[in-house]
Amino acid sequence: QVQLRESGGGSVQSGGSLTLSCAASGYTISNYCMAWFRQAPGKEREAVASIDSDRTVRYAGFVKGRFTISRDNAKNTVYLQMTGLKPEDTAMYYCAAEAGREMTTMEALGVTTYTYWGQGTQVTVSS
Repeated sequence: QVQLRESGGGSVQSGGSLTLSCAASGYTISNYCMAWFRQAPGKEREAVASIDSDRTVRYAGFVKGRFTISRDNAKNTVYLQMTGLKPEDTAMYYCAAEAGREMTTMEALGVTTYTYWGQGTQVTVSS
């Protein structure tokens, strides 16, 4: 059974940093496309970043160099390093996985692409 567990969320002040982790179990991530999404109250879930099995990375436009997605296949874990956090980054952050295949950018950053989801970790940024 595929399971994803996020951790690393918390409360920080504007300009601060956090690193989120997504630990996978029940399968090995090496052949999966992994992604981070977020959802703020009253808003739709949106993509933050994705990383393919070949380590191709894609970012949503609002990231603008502030976030870095990475994967450690040996640890079966995906990370999202976030710097320069802003109050508008406040949201529940979710990890997602989909069996590896060639994807367009739209697919890689699309909510409907992913089959497996974690429960989320809350990030709160205060001004």
